[in-house]
Amino acid sequence: MSTAKSTYAATSRNQTLYVIVAAALILSAAMGIRQTFGLFIGPFSYDRGLPVTLIAFAIALHNLVWGFAQPFAGAAADRYGAAPVVAFGAATFAAGLALAASAPSVVALIVGLGLLVGIGVSCTTFGVVLTSVGRVATPQQRSMAMGIASAGGSLGQVLMVPFAQLVRETSGVSTSLYALAFLMLVAAPFGILLDRRTGASVPHTVAAPAAPAAGSLRETLAHAVRHRGYRLLTLGFFTCGFQLAFIATHLPGYLSLCHMPMGLGATALALIGLFNMAGSWACGWLGGRFRQQYVLGWLYLIRGATIAAFFLLPKSTLSVVLFAAVMGLTWLGTVPLTSGLIAKVFGTRHLGTLFGVVFLSHQLGSFLGAWLGGYVFDVTGSYTMIWAATALASLFAALMHFPIDDTVRVSAERASV
Repeated sequence: MSTAKSTYAATSRNQTLYVIVAAALILSAAMGIRQTFGLFIGPFSYDRGLPVTLIAFAIALHNLVWGFAQPFAGAAADRYGAAPVVAFGAATFAAGLALAASAPSVVALIVGLGLLVGIGVSCTTFGVVLTSVGRVATPQQRSMAMGIASAGGSLGQVLMVPFAQLVRETSGVSTSLYALAFLMLVAAPFGILLDRRTGASVPHTVAAPAAPAAGSLRETLAHAVRHRGYRLLTLGFFTCGFQLAFIATHLPGYLSLCHMPMGLGATALALIGLFNMAGSWACGWLGGRFRQQYVLGWLYLIRGATIAAFFLLPKSTLSVVLFAAVMGLTWLGTVPLTSGLIAKVFGTRHLGTLFGVVFLSHQLGSFLGAWLGGYVFDVTGSYTMIWAATALASLFAALMHFPIDDTVRVSAERASV
């Protein structure tokens, strides 16, 4: 039997590794591609004569669609497996990019970059891909496995942004978007690996004991709605989405207005992705040693001070690089801290649903951050007001997080899966 145990353990490790690698590649493609959209605002406006407001609206809309579509994508993956959902999402994502590449009208751009890309992202990112990683990994490996897979999104940002910039400069906007669509389709087959399972072949001698019955979803949601800290956390995560979407969408255009070197915007976005790898790991490490709400509060304060300093101080290549590095360190570190805090208070049984509600708030903020940036610029001819709002939003978020009560509201027995 020891031989059977060893064989199963080796098989389990291999299957877990396959799923992690597949998840990282899919996330790298999906998250990396969506970070390139800010590079196309100027060309769409100057070359095709489209208003910046409508271009920004199309980009903002995909964040909103993503937020609303995520629960449905997750439910489909639970029922049918990740592979068909990822395949559908990749095809939809690619179709949206292809439609934007031709973009015969503003309506086509909005449908492509807004509706189709939003649906595609919901099927190829966290709610579907990381869930598959969590299912195949053991409880001891789960956190590390999901963290490694999540880094794929940042790796994609590091690679995809310069790639899109290079193809755009050498072959034009349409070719660049078609190339990104092709890469999204290439990533789709890796979804097959996400449905690997080890449970069916587990020897009975190593099977885990049955978990205690968990509280119902309705009971858990009732706890969350009444919990002041959960409401504060939801409001605070709105700020995160607002800030990140504005910067990712409008930083390249803003740097062009500041007469910075061509291509510096793409470099800055890539650097944000690079430093986000270290930042997400560091925030997860800090959240395991200090109260997560305090780490979140200080993270937002650091982010706000960085945004204010960057906007107010003279612009140079060095200041842009430093801004990108610090923003990268605070970029998606909010995700493990926020989900960890929810798990601490309410348990893990319905973590996906509870985090999904908070994530919808994040996406509402993303929609406003991307769209209002373009609207304010069209109305005023400047990004000044939106930069100020983005910096002040950090103070609001910090004030939301510091008072959060992280007292456990669901017993360990009821919180178990």
